Amino acid sequence: MTLPNKILVALQGDKALSSREIAERINASWSTVKRHLEVLLESGKIEREKDGRTTRYRQAVATPQLAESTPEWGASAAIPWSAESRALRASLLRPLAMREAVTYQRGLVDGYQPNQSAWLPSAMAASLEVEGRMRGQQPAGTYARKVLEPLLIDLSWSSSRLEGNRYTLLDTERLFRSGVTDGDLDAVMLLNHKAAIEFMVDAVPEYGLNSAVISNLHALLMQDLLADGSALGSIRQTVVNISGTTYFPTQVPSLLEEMFEQVLEKARQVKNPIEAAFFLWVNLAYLQPFEDGNKRTSRLAANIPLMLYNCSPLSFLDVNPQDYALAMMGVYEQRDMAMAADLFAWVYRRSISKYGVMIEAMGVPDPVRLRYRELLNEAINAVVRERMSVGEVVAGLELPEEEKQQFEPLLRGELDILALHNCARYRLTLKQVNAWLDAGRPC
Repeated sequence: MTLPNKILVALQGDKALSSREIAERINASWSTVKRHLEVLLESGKIEREKDGRTTRYRQAVATPQLAESTPEWGASAAIPWSAESRALRASLLRPLAMREAVTYQRGLVDGYQPNQSAWLPSAMAASLEVEGRMRGQQPAGTYARKVLEPLLIDLSWSSSRLEGNRYTLLDTERLFRSGVTDGDLDAVMLLNHKAAIEFMVDAVPEYGLNSAVISNLHALLMQDLLADGSALGSIRQTVVNISGTTYFPTQVPSLLEEMFEQVLEKARQVKNPIEAAFFLWVNLAYLQPFEDGNKRTSRLAANIPLMLYNCSPLSFLDVNPQDYALAMMGVYEQRDMAMAADLFAWVYRRSISKYGVMIEAMGVPDPVRLRYRELLNEAINAVVRERMSVGEVVAGLELPEEEKQQFEPLLRGELDILALHNCARYRLTLKQVNAWLDAGRPC
């Protein structure tokens, strides 16, 4: 039985009850009951009466059966919102003056015990891991590399759109082909996302999840978008206020650094990559460790545990900005993750569906190519950037002769298909590749 139905059952009879009496009867927290009572009041299913300073509730006359979904609540109908999410949304849509001003609560992280605590339902996290995980034992980051081209566009566009970026998905594709911003800050935001994702795909398999990787993600995402260049990748020195939520009014840098490191350490310990991704996404946005760009950083960082376990990346495609904002506000104001969990599960299943089809179409990765992945990257850079010949590059490799014979045709094959649309996987810029193409593909 859902919590709203339990409340209605508790209110059966002639006696009106206070919210605390209802909470005791159904063994639920008082604050959660209060949120559900507001929803039931708005729907006309209960009535409120005042007895001096005490507010009491009773069932309305001819109360209809509680509906499991209420389309009028205004959220995206495609997402299967829980009753808890609907109650939270109703609470958050109240005027700001009616909502309680709160400060950052470090207990959210302090009380989290990796592999014991769970912010996502355990069965859901386990199911999503099975659905999203790449078959076979492959090096970390293989999944993300294989879908890198669509991921660059999808994640860059959807994350920027949640920040109010006006570019369409088609505009983003055109921008990535040209690489020209013309001083347009929306274009800068998109190209910064692209650079940050490329960095992440390269850095995470080698360095894992650590503060340097997250800080560099932030620096790349916010390059040329912050007035103070020293703030790029740096823990902020000032207080932030978000809709009545005050973050660290005293000792900002030291406390932020402590909590930042604790968030990353706990995320590293979580064995289920889906739970770890959700934990990172929620906490980096809630902590606000940087001057600006925290939500962008949290969306990209959520992909790090998924990359390490070769699970489908998370692109946040088709997320309604209002749903996203309210899910975050639920965490900021009430430390309630109901909407965030529903949103996360829905959008991750969409990512699994899209990228899983691509992976299946690609077949099993070439083990030879995987073994030489980093060496291949260095060799292609030598040919394109330094204009060395394939023969010179292969001759200089510290490999046995028989392995050089395997490597050379692989290198030539990759150079044959190298173009502007697929150069990101080799950490080459569009300008470098364009110059090499204009020179006639010298190799």
